[in-house]
Order: sequence, then C-alpha cells, then structure tokens
Amino acid sequence: MRVDLGSFSRAELAPLPTPLEDCPRLAEHLGGPPILIKRDDATLVGAGGNKVRKLEYLLGKAQADGADTVITFGAVQTNHGRQTAAACARLGLRCQLVLTELVPRSDDAYLRSGNILLDTVFGAEVHICPGEDETVETFQRLMSEAEKEGRNVAVLPLGGSDAVGVLGYANAAAELTGQLAERGTTASKVVVPCSSGGTVAGLVLGTALLGSDLMIHAACVSHSASETEHTVATLLADAADMLGVHTPSLDRVSFDDSVLGAGYGIPDERVWRAIRLVGTMTGIPLDPVYSGKAAALLIDTVSESGGGAPVVFLHTGGMPGLFGYASEASTELAAVSNMTSAVQDTMS
Repeated sequence: MRVDLGSFSRAELAPLPTPLEDCPRLAEHLGGPPILIKRDDATLVGAGGNKVRKLEYLLGKAQADGADTVITFGAVQTNHGRQTAAACARLGLRCQLVLTELVPRSDDAYLRSGNILLDTVFGAEVHICPGEDETVETFQRLMSEAEKEGRNVAVLPLGGSDAVGVLGYANAAAELTGQLAERGTTASKVVVPCSSGGTVAGLVLGTALLGSDLMIHAACVSHSASETEHTVATLLADAADMLGVHTPSLDRVSFDDSVLGAGYGIPDERVWRAIRLVGTMTGIPLDPVYSGKAAALLIDTVSESGGGAPVVFLHTGGMPGLFGYASEASTELAAVSNMTSAVQDTMS
C-alpha cells in the first residue's frame, strides 16, 4: 500500500489475514466463473464479522485517547453492537449499546436471541429505544451520567463507519490483493453488502491506493442506491482527507438496491433462497440482513458473467442474527427447499 497506516493507533483484535476460500460446487451450480469467498465472518472476536476490522482502528484510537467507556448504536439485532461489546470485553472497556427498534418485528426470537443475547453474554449495557427521539434522549442521559462519574467516553458511529473505521477495509483491500496475487490471479469484481458504508468506502480507498482496477458491486441492504452512494462518497472523502491523499472516484463501484426488498432487516424469498443455496453448496452460513441479501446479488452477478476471472464474495458475517429470525427461518427455508425440489423434478 502506498500510504502507511502504521501511524494510526490500532487494537489488534482479529487473526489476519482471513481465509479466501474456493467454492467450486457453488460456481459449478451457477454455471459462471470461479467464486472465492473472503471469510471476514472468521475474524473470531464476538463470533466474527466485518466490524472487527473497523473496531481495530476505532478502539485503538479510543484507547489512545484514554477512553474507559464506549457508546455505540444500531438496530436491535445489530452485528456492529455485538462485535463492539465483545471487543470492549477483550480490551477492558465499558460498553453501552443504544439500540433502536428499526425493524418492524416484535417476536421473542428477534427481541431475545441472536445478537442481542450475545450482547449480554459479552457484558454490554443494552438500552432499547422505540424510536429516534428516545435514542437521542438515552444517549444524552448516558453522556451526562458519564460526565458526573468522571468517565471518558468514546462514541462510535452507527456500523463503525467514519473516517477512522474506513481504515480497516483500506487495509483489507491490500490483504485481499495479496491473497489473489499468491494464487496467480486477479478478480473481476467483489460483491459486498453495504449499509453504513464504511466497508465499501475502505475497499474503494484501498484499491485506489494500490492502483487496482477491481470492480466493486455494493448490495444496498438498508437504503436506496443513490442514498448509499452518497454515504460512501462522504466517508471516502473524509478518509482520504485524513490520509492526505486525493479522494478516489466511485467509477468502479456499482450500487445495486435490487436486493433491498421491503427495507432494512426484511428478507424476502430471494434472500432465503440465497441463504439456502450457499449453505447447501459451501457449508457457510449467511444472515438474512446483510450477507444473505448480498449473496442474492452474487447469484445474479455470477449467472450473468459466464466464464472469466473469479468473483469474490466478501462475507461480512452476521450469522448470530440468523437466530433472531428463527420464527420464520425454518418455514421460509423449508419452502425454498420444496420449491427447488419441485423444479428439479420437473427438469428430470
């Protein structure tokens, strides 16, 4: 990488590099180019996921600034919150999660299992708020309490996505490029879920600094393509400014909201079908909020590509969140399985 990130404080949390795995059965089934899965679900801390890379820099800075408490935000089943809670537990930091009921679900599995159960396992203080007004009020109260108690608070953004968090995936871009070079290949594109924007912004920054011509296909899982592009562009400009480099363009990024469906945290049949297919072809679990939606885009991308250079699927983790959808997952996955069997019977 042409810019040294060594001057930025970093808490080493993940066993890097994460694996880059061949998925020959999935590629053969889809009839397209080779598929490689970048296993950022294997960052281990707090059951793993892409936020750990961001947290290395975010919490490194927090520690350097003398913080003893971390406050961050998300939906009830936030992966970022779960990974932050686990990282704080490892580093001895107090963690307070301010969670908003952003997804229209009130079943017991969603409210008590999955990520939110792990938040408690990792010792986080969880504050669930019914709306944005209550979220703001809760945050202000926690900050006031911290001030009275003389605590030093680091406030992390939603999804860990700010200029500092972006560094995690600028670094990951170099890692991925190196792994591809070791295989004697380059990839035609990377398919990755995109919500708060930091992962995609980091990949764009890292590939630009490396002079890579990799295409990035961002599966928009929480906002429209135009809104997501604006978010990524802002983060990219902030991170480039922090590094003192020219802001890269987004010319080699496509933002696709065809997998968004009814909105954030709301999976449809296409998503369950992707989860089932990847699971049966690779043994790798996906979640219905991020990686499942991105896998639906991967299937379309590979099916339309024909042969050629490998396609990389960046698995951002989130498997614990699957259990938060247990009330519908079994039914939906069974329906997908039955539909697949019926199609196969028709073709035979």
